[in-house]
This record gives sequence, C-alpha cells and structure tokens, in this order.
Amino acid sequence: MAKIVDTPVIDVHAHVGQWGAKFRPASPKMYVDIMDAAGVDRMGFNCIYFDDERKSHNVVADWVSKYPDRFIGVAFGTPRHPDETIPELERAFDQLGFKYMKIYPTYYTKPVDDPSYDLIFEWANSRGIVIMCHSSNVADWDTLTLPTKFIGLAKRFTKVKWLLAHSGNAMRGQVLAVEAAKQCPNIYLEICTSFAEAGTIEFLVNGAGEDRVLFGSDIPLMDPRYHVGRVVTADISEAAKQKVLGLNAKKLLGL
Repeated sequence: MAKIVDTPVIDVHAHVGQWGAKFRPASPKMYVDIMDAAGVDRMGFNCIYFDDERKSHNVVADWVSKYPDRFIGVAFGTPRHPDETIPELERAFDQLGFKYMKIYPTYYTKPVDDPSYDLIFEWANSRGIVIMCHSSNVADWDTLTLPTKFIGLAKRFTKVKWLLAHSGNAMRGQVLAVEAAKQCPNIYLEICTSFAEAGTIEFLVNGAGEDRVLFGSDIPLMDPRYHVGRVVTADISEAAKQKVLGLNAKKLLGL
C-alpha cells in the first residue's frame, strides 16, 4: 500500500487476545494483514486479558517471535500480585526484550495514583521506562485515570515517560490531558478514542506540541485505518503528521 504520508507508521496502542465473546480470536497473520491495509509498519501490543502477568507476557512474546520485524512487545504491570510483579517485569524487559509497559487501573478498580502502584512506578523510574496507561474522563464518574492525576505522578517519578492512552477520551478529558502535558515534559499523549470530535488531532498537537503526540489504534477494539485517516486529514503540518504517525514513537521507544 502506498503511503499518503512518507514516514514510518508505528502503532503504540494495541492488544493481543480476546476480550469477551463479541471479539473473534485474532492471529498474528490477521494483525499483519490489517497493518498492511492501514500502512502501519510496526505495532506495539500488550495482553491485559489474564489475571496472570507471566501468561500475558508469554502470549505477547509468542506473537513477537512470529513477526519480530513488525511487532513490539509491551509488558503488563498490575499491583494485584505484588510479590510476582517486579520479577515478571524484569523478565519481560531483560529476557523477552519488551520495550515499554501498559497498566490498566480500570481492571484494578483503584485510581492510577493509588499507593499500591508505587512499587511498579519506583521500578520503572529506576530504569526510565515508558508507562502507557488508559486515561479517561468521559463523565463525572470517570475518575480512576483522570488525566490530571498524572501530573503528580510525573513530578514524583520524573524518569518515567508517561504515555496517556486515549488522551482523556472525550473532549472534556482531552482538555485535562493537554493541561497535564503542558505542566510536565515527561507526559505524552496518544490519539485513539471512541469519543473523537472534529479537530481532536489538531487540539492535541497544538496543545501538547507536535513532539509529544503518538499514533495508536486500540486494535482489536478499533480499526487502525480509521485512526491513520484522522491524522493524515488533520489540519497540521506535514512534519507534524510524520512525527505523530511514527517518528515520535521511534524516538520515545528507542526503536
């Protein structure tokens, strides 16, 4: 597929595995076919569907082994098993070669700044790890991953690069995500959302800066082709599109 924008396209937000009965099981070949159709060169994915970090990491590692030039391994960290979490993260990064980490406080049912996460954040801070976390504020009740909660975390754990998946989701959350990015240079934003309004890409890029916005699709929940289209049709410069689609991820993740 010929690319509309001449740049590597790197999808930093993808999941492997089946979430509920409505999603049919995927395969590595299926993902590669979708990537080819969307013009995506590389994809970083995690597995958050098991209450077992080792099992999750083994699934990811198996997929990466099949297409190592296309797939990037992403670890999953949860405070549910504090005695197992750090050894398993060390295995994921040091043995399996994963590049960054995903946390998902919605499953844990506690806010992202709950002290139980400190053991993960302290370990990640000691290594300068990129942590991607769901961030959302679509209504008054949606506060577990309120984007402004990351301001305090970013100021405490300054060596962590915080990647806010969905950038707050709805516009009310995106306003807070941009505010967080403006206050903290180690906060980055990611574009995919089910609540996008016209001008969302422009708002994120103009607010946080073109160097701190990254492309993601949330596959299998959403379609990468749609999100590529949102970027390439956005009213931002060609250089900004190149950065959002892939160059920022390449730099942030050391690819």
